[in-house]
Amino acid sequence: MGITSAIVLYAVIWFMTLLCVVPVGLRTQADEGHVTPGTQSGAPEVHHLKLKLWITTGIATLLFAIIAGIIMSGWITIRDLDWFNRMATPQG
Repeated sequence: MGITSAIVLYAVIWFMTLLCVVPVGLRTQADEGHVTPGTQSGAPEVHHLKLKLWITTGIATLLFAIIAGIIMSGWITIRDLDWFNRMATPQG
């Protein structure tokens, strides 16, 4: 795995993890009972975004280490994902 592939893999894992972590513990204005006029009642009131970014980074780093280890060890190769046999060597 090249450095560019590793960066892209980490970025994809990080953003997917962020999208899973952000809604956890989110308190909306409607939950708090105080809706600011002119705003959506589902707008976040308490979001703890800095903590969630740190949690996301930790989880993403752990997942990246596991996935990169599997890829680099050769347990799963690109040929294992070739379900339609498009990478078969031509006969002839």
